[in-house]
Amino acid sequence: MLQFQYPFLLVGLGLIPLVVAIFLFARYKKRKVAQRLGDPEMVKQLTANYKPGTYIIKFLLVAFAMTCIILAIVNLRMPRGESQVNRNGIDVMIALDVSKSMLAQDVSPTRLDRAKQVLSKLIDKLSNDRIGIVIFAGKAYLQMPLTGDPGAAKMYLSAASTESVPTQGTVIGDALKMCYASFNSKEKKYKAVVLISDGEDHDEGANKIASEMASEGVVIYTVGIGSPQGATLMDETTGQLKKDMQGNTVVSRLNEAELMSIAQKGNGKYQLFQSTDGVVSNLYGQLSSMDQRAVKDDSLINYQSFFQAFLGVALLLLLWELMISEVRKTRLRKLKPATALLVFLVAGLQGFSQDEKDWIKNGNEAYARGDYPAAAGSYDEALKQNAGSAKARYNMGNAQYKAGKPDDAVASYDKAIAGMDNAMEKADAHYNKGVVLQNNKNLEECIEAYKNALRLNPNHEQARQNLQKALKQQKQNQSSGGDKDKDKQDENKKDKEKDPKPQPSKLTKKEAEQKLKAL
Repeated sequence: MLQFQYPFLLVGLGLIPLVVAIFLFARYKKRKVAQRLGDPEMVKQLTANYKPGTYIIKFLLVAFAMTCIILAIVNLRMPRGESQVNRNGIDVMIALDVSKSMLAQDVSPTRLDRAKQVLSKLIDKLSNDRIGIVIFAGKAYLQMPLTGDPGAAKMYLSAASTESVPTQGTVIGDALKMCYASFNSKEKKYKAVVLISDGEDHDEGANKIASEMASEGVVIYTVGIGSPQGATLMDETTGQLKKDMQGNTVVSRLNEAELMSIAQKGNGKYQLFQSTDGVVSNLYGQLSSMDQRAVKDDSLINYQSFFQAFLGVALLLLLWELMISEVRKTRLRKLKPATALLVFLVAGLQGFSQDEKDWIKNGNEAYARGDYPAAAGSYDEALKQNAGSAKARYNMGNAQYKAGKPDDAVASYDKAIAGMDNAMEKADAHYNKGVVLQNNKNLEECIEAYKNALRLNPNHEQARQNLQKALKQQKQNQSSGGDKDKDKQDENKKDKEKDPKPQPSKLTKKEAEQKLKAL
């Protein structure tokens, strides 16, 4: 069914009557000027080559062009496939603590890494719910608004780090306020917050805010990550243990009492992180037990837009208006080029029937379903539309790798890197290439790929960790290979000792000289 994406912009059509009024006023003024010139017969002779009908035609062309431009802005479109996605679920806002204390290693590898792993697995289970993400430290930021796309949620989650929030500290109250502002204020239920933190709160208003949110139907679940004994923190600038103003070593401890109180005020439950699967299972069970309502989400619908056609028609009409002359003698010469240009542009508009972005979107949907060959096919169609599309080439590499074609994936990443201008995007492409090469046991090239990723983005922590693993594996391979070479040398030496040696001569020197003389 055809629909407008921005129907409120249709008020722009109200400009058309205003333009008509201006045109009628201009015609009236022209007649008045003609009457002031003098004798009507003389005026007729002076304007013998003027075609008054073309003035009206030119105005109509401009008016229709304006109408087409407004309709293009409103964007007439038609959904492809189902008109909407209907499912039963709730709205879940995730509040993730990214303060420096989350880098403590009392939970291996760090509190933050383990928290992101928990949330990633939880998102996989919440396929029917809408998910949003808030990250906080000294301030709270909305990382992603509520959406029904779990793939996007995991992407934003993976990008969260201690560098995402420049202001350090922990303000749980601000994070809860941000989560509450993201919900639909008209609903009194179907809303939940999952807060994961070490509880080192520098704001005492969190409990009050949790109570206010509970009165509005929001349920707050908290997860404490860390240990009551705590752990020391490393200063990234000096590489030494972090110390306070008095010179004492800073120890970050889990504040369970704070998180328990917030969960109690928010009509939810608190749990201590002990294992990833256990926390995910408990959270999913608690969220599933809440009342659910039908969620209508059209964010994943693929639309076919027709704004290109309206813009093309508007361009044709304006060009046609320019080609029309109000002088009688230039009529034939002007209409012929206008007609030729009309045919040329209509033929050119046929190229808009397929859209590179549509093919990429189709490929992304197939990739999300796990149909990697189909995803690769869609990206290939996008590359046919635009061979220089680095985005399509990058996605093609991901699909080829998933489809079991590592060599093709590496080639696609190389081509994508060549076409990218953004350093961060290039770093990600080098990182993906390194992953493929590492899984393919090509250590030298994968090490170089990880190094290239870190040169472009020194903060790429995953590339740094994989590089360390690859270098360690390479060192192990070299040491085992060196032992084999040494064993081979010893074996060759023994073989040489076993080889037959020439026997020494038994002739005396005098006998040898006599034989030489005889010869």
